[in-house]
Amino acid sequence: MPNTPAPLTLSDYAKKLVGQRSGTERLSLGQLKTEVLSGLTVALALVPEAVAFAFVAGVDPLVGLYAAFMVGLITALFGGRPGMISGATGALAVVMVALVADHGVQYLFATVVLMGIIQLLAGVFRLGKFIRMVPHPVMLGFVNGLAIVIFLAQMEQFKVPSDAGGHEWMSGSMLWLTLALVVGTMAIIWVTPKVTKAIPAPLAAIGIIAGLVIAFDIPVLNVGDLASISGGLPEFAIPDVPFTFETLKIIFPYAFILAAIGLIESLLTLNLVGSMTGKTGGASKESLAQGAANVVTGFFGGMGGCAMIGQSMINVKSGGRRRLSGIAAALFLLAFILFASSLIELIPLAALVGVMFMVVIGTFAWQSIAVLRRVPRSDALVILLVTGVTVAEDLATAVIVGVIFSALVYSWNAASRIHARARPSKTEEGALVYEIEGPLFFGSAGSFIELFEPENDPETVILDFMGSRVVDHSALQAIEAVAAKYQAAGKRLQLRHLTPDCHKLLSNAGQLMVDTEDDPHYRVAVDYDIKTGRLGSDH
Repeated sequence: MPNTPAPLTLSDYAKKLVGQRSGTERLSLGQLKTEVLSGLTVALALVPEAVAFAFVAGVDPLVGLYAAFMVGLITALFGGRPGMISGATGALAVVMVALVADHGVQYLFATVVLMGIIQLLAGVFRLGKFIRMVPHPVMLGFVNGLAIVIFLAQMEQFKVPSDAGGHEWMSGSMLWLTLALVVGTMAIIWVTPKVTKAIPAPLAAIGIIAGLVIAFDIPVLNVGDLASISGGLPEFAIPDVPFTFETLKIIFPYAFILAAIGLIESLLTLNLVGSMTGKTGGASKESLAQGAANVVTGFFGGMGGCAMIGQSMINVKSGGRRRLSGIAAALFLLAFILFASSLIELIPLAALVGVMFMVVIGTFAWQSIAVLRRVPRSDALVILLVTGVTVAEDLATAVIVGVIFSALVYSWNAASRIHARARPSKTEEGALVYEIEGPLFFGSAGSFIELFEPENDPETVILDFMGSRVVDHSALQAIEAVAAKYQAAGKRLQLRHLTPDCHKLLSNAGQLMVDTEDDPHYRVAVDYDIKTGRLGSDH
């Protein structure tokens, strides 16, 4: 009689779950503790940021907290990079403020749904792969600019309500006490790993500083001074807007901009976290996860979100490298809203500011300062340009500006490399061969045409493209312009060593006839006679 396996007990099933593989490593109980505590640390730091971003967008604090919970949970479960943290962000909030002011919060929810649909389409069509086109100098500028933005954002925590109804800078004993607690938090984060790694350093710092403030009743601002975070579960509701073309005209521009900003920030965070964890890929998966998260969030009263680089850095440096840490952060945040709001509101803002200041120190690429003097001037300028635009505008604009500037610099440099070396032909008596070197494209087309003087050349001229590459239609037009010059002079021009893709370009142009019957297996070099429109046999 065959042996039947004994049924799993609840304890056995829990051990099986803990022992499941994550990548190639097994999750031990110690790692499980680290992941959960990292999630708790992130959740504590998420609260004031989500509330602050909700204020920026002009919506209720719970709208920001719900977004942080839902976007964080869905992207943690299905995103492209374990360890990443997503939620409501300032980059999105500054775009939302005009929409909410002009049309109300329901239009914001509809916009977030449409934003998610656009991101889903980007994931389906694998548009996330284009993030690989971001050059390294742009990444350095992005990281540095982000560190400065995070630092400047913490300055708001040093303001208090004024008698006139606005806010004013702290002064007197409250300012000095706050600064002392910030420095104390940073010192604890620095010392803790040297003493023990049993608990994430940021969590230890928050706990110690909060305990001191509560025990000695130190008069500083706490989370509760921002707003109450108490609430219930988010409820499903279709956005209360007219389903008309007029509504689409209002929300589509905002949705498109938000989707672009969200994806750029998320995919750059993906790369940054990947460089720290040794992981690659996942751009399309992350786009799909961000899109799904925002669609769901819009239907549950959240303001939408994307990856948060600062929180992701806290998580990774606290030991959170798996999906569990992001899931734990989202669930802890929901627990704060439902059950522990009164306790979380007692946490001093100074402790959270200290944590973020350490994130700033760890995020800023300090080596880039020394690199500025060693790299080409154009790369140094890109780093400074992206850093400045990130601080002055937003992250997405900075990255787009940096990529465009880098592309222009590359085009300019590549255009200057086109040249031709003349030599007598070894196979055809009296013919002159021009060996073309450098890429032939729109940037170098003009210089290419100026290389040749048909009146000074013999009856037969051969252009050898072994050291070059015909890239685009501008290159084809340049070849035709050179051919016209030789034809007008009554001379014969041949093209040699064109690659199969160049043959295809010439054929697609429709103006030059190309015989494509060259050997597809051995890539036999061929001559193309531009006057007769036939391939020659002179190799």
